[in-house]
Amino acid sequence: MEIPASDPGYGHQQQTWEGWNGWDVITSPACPPTAFPTLSPPSGYHLHPSCAPQNGPAAMGPTAVPESTVNSDLSQPVTAYWSPLQPHCNGVYKPVPDARSPAQTSLQGINSQPTSPISSPKSESRYGLDPQLLPSVVQVMSEDRAQWEGKIFASEPQSSVPPLSSTSCTLEDRGNATARFIRCTSYSFPVEPQSAQQSHLPLSAIFCPLARPENEERPVPVCNAGECVKGCGVCGAFMSPAMSWQDCGQRFYCPFCGKLTEVPWQSYQPTNKGQRVDREKRPELSLGSYEILETQKGDPAVLLLAIDVTATAIRSGQLDFICQQLCTLLLSLDGGEDNAKADLRVGLITYDSRIHVYDLSPTLSRPHMMVLTDTDELELPVQEGLLVPLKDCRHIVESILQQIPLIDVEMQDSSGSQDLPVQAGLKILQAAECPGKLLVFHSSPLTERSEKQSSLGFFSSSKPKSVFQAPDSSASLAKACISQGCSVQLFVFSQPDVGGAWPGHIPFLTGGKLICYNSLQSELERERFRGDLWRSVDTEMAYRAQLQVFVSKELRVSGCYGAFLAGPESHCVVMAALDWHTALAFEFTHSKSLDEKRGVAIQAVLSYSGSRGEKRTRVHTVTLACSQSLMDTFRTSQAETLLTFYCKKMYCLALETSLQSLREELQIEITEALACYRKHCCTTSVSPGQLVMPQFLKTLPVYINSLRKSEVLLPGLRSSVHQRLQLRSVTVSMDTRSTVAQLYPLVLPLLVNAERDSVPSMDVALRCSASSLQSDGLYLLYSPLTLILWVGSQVSHQALTQLFNTTSFLSLTSGEIKLPVLDNPLSVSLQKLISTLQSYAAVTLKLKVVKEGDSCDECVQRLLVEDRSPNGGASYADFLFHLHVNSLRRVVE
Repeated sequence: MEIPASDPGYGHQQQTWEGWNGWDVITSPACPPTAFPTLSPPSGYHLHPSCAPQNGPAAMGPTAVPESTVNSDLSQPVTAYWSPLQPHCNGVYKPVPDARSPAQTSLQGINSQPTSPISSPKSESRYGLDPQLLPSVVQVMSEDRAQWEGKIFASEPQSSVPPLSSTSCTLEDRGNATARFIRCTSYSFPVEPQSAQQSHLPLSAIFCPLARPENEERPVPVCNAGECVKGCGVCGAFMSPAMSWQDCGQRFYCPFCGKLTEVPWQSYQPTNKGQRVDREKRPELSLGSYEILETQKGDPAVLLLAIDVTATAIRSGQLDFICQQLCTLLLSLDGGEDNAKADLRVGLITYDSRIHVYDLSPTLSRPHMMVLTDTDELELPVQEGLLVPLKDCRHIVESILQQIPLIDVEMQDSSGSQDLPVQAGLKILQAAECPGKLLVFHSSPLTERSEKQSSLGFFSSSKPKSVFQAPDSSASLAKACISQGCSVQLFVFSQPDVGGAWPGHIPFLTGGKLICYNSLQSELERERFRGDLWRSVDTEMAYRAQLQVFVSKELRVSGCYGAFLAGPESHCVVMAALDWHTALAFEFTHSKSLDEKRGVAIQAVLSYSGSRGEKRTRVHTVTLACSQSLMDTFRTSQAETLLTFYCKKMYCLALETSLQSLREELQIEITEALACYRKHCCTTSVSPGQLVMPQFLKTLPVYINSLRKSEVLLPGLRSSVHQRLQLRSVTVSMDTRSTVAQLYPLVLPLLVNAERDSVPSMDVALRCSASSLQSDGLYLLYSPLTLILWVGSQVSHQALTQLFNTTSFLSLTSGEIKLPVLDNPLSVSLQKLISTLQSYAAVTLKLKVVKEGDSCDECVQRLLVEDRSPNGGASYADFLFHLHVNSLRRVVE
């Protein structure tokens, strides 16, 4: 029997090998492996001759077989010996005599709990491995919090690996941009190109240029353009602490191009010990992040509202509620605390199969509506009055919004294209020569585009492009929006999964969002719409943004991945708009050997226009060490940053590459990396039964397995094409913290002991496995797109009363819910926790209750990424088994 190495466990019959309960794991490069006793293979099996120990660890691997297969013949096990685990020193695990001894569950930070009776088969390993003994994400997070939470991490040039994105600590800029803005896959790059290729670790940086400061961190300092010391006059890189001064401050060396630049006499200052004497007074000389306020100023961003007034929208009754909420929004903006919002220029568009634009000039006795019937060649009849300051036209706009729901249904066209308002809004912005947000409220059924997309393309290895890639019409319209700085936010109130083209390409390519609702008849959906509407208007954005990346002259930018349209240059990206959630990944490749003394310098320069028209340039610079030793590269790598990079890269490559090829590429890359570490970085002999991993990468296998079997990359029919397109578009722009939570969701227990003490907290998380869910417990499961409250069938009546104001489990109904606000510790704590989690999300999340045993329990199983996926993806234990086997094979080849 053969098991595909690229799809371990996918569609394969389960087999259990008794006695294979775990393996020796060596995860700390600082602690050499101890002497392991030779363990016999499980009873009834014998070592294949090729696996028998000969003259060292390199000779202990299995026979070489084709990459796509692993020999699973029961008479010829592919590994020599495995053993259960017990913690030793610094992450080194040693064998214990009995696989079922209490030591098996004594690993620090691992919660070994009774398995849920419904999902228990999903948690089992085909090879009899105990999943609880494998490296744990929640344990790694807990250890990182114990080390850094509440403390200050100083980000200095060539500093060490920063705390995890999930750890709440203060990041202080001391000459290096903090991890809020830049996270690197490794903080020590290999000196030689051959070493970088050999390691199979990508050299990359994740940029989140507008990230918000947290934990009372000081905001990015702003300095005026005329007062800053100018950067390199050759390559255009901006001034930073990475520049080295020469000739008493008369010249500086640029690490990005290797040239010397003369300092103008107006900004000259002498140096002391290689640093300018005014260093502490100038952010560009002393800090890794700063912002330059340009003297030139452009037009402020505007707000355009486009409302669907087709017969379908009117008959549904949703139009009236939408107009009421827009009136409330405009009143809040005009009378809010921020007086500047009253100067915000607004415009109004309505549409069916035609476009209606409105002249809102306050000098008119009443607003004028102009109907554009030629939608193929849109031409604006007037330009004045289409965009007017809110304080001058709020009452006019409110009057129009009150009249719109009263339109005679018989007079309205029953069809409306979601692209029409985008074309009209773009025309208005182009005429005004300004950027802005375009909010489109679409209630009619989605229309097919001229170039129909076949859903079969998603599941075919030959035509994935037909689904993931935007149609030519959407791509050209998105390019025009990007050039103008038009960010499209699309609210859809129909069912997008029932026929029709997916409408999200333009919103996501322009820095906006696609937000779908089932119906606004539900009070829960109405509350969600209110939150999303306010969030869309209130979120600060950078318009007409251009992100340019500079890197040391020995390196070059070889790829960029994120939610944008690719341009001709990989080191420069142009976007219509972006907010503080948006992150991009840049990949680097050696052009020649690095200078070990100088290290590596990386700089991201974001040029953009603010909402009030001010032109700004934000500069982030980091300097990293480089080393001849691959051990340093592995030691300073971080699993969550690698996950974020691979996620962005694979989701972007899905435009033109088959899903199967991407999944195989992921497994090969991780296998080669583990084999390289085992072969070149492990100085002590280890047996084939020992899994050897770098300390900061021990959770990488579970992350990569979750990515490989995500709904975007794993073929299957359980999710609609629209859902997968939405998931890909949202995830590809996420920062590191959100990406990790998306691919390894939080499982938060609400009850911790028999007395049912309430401790809803993000600091107490469990493994994403069915074994974490007990029938007498309550759990909150969170990812940036999902919020589920799982209720066990045997939960206490007291807990049900405190949360739902009921004592009966049977009276609860699975589905979307709004929790009652009750005056007890459990309810208050849970409400606070949900509010905190909602603040991290880009849109308002639905809270869904799932009862144990209900048919919708499958949505919970999708989040339990350590188990086998409902779509057929392998469990964490099985995937790690295959990684280990394949890495051993690479070592002996």
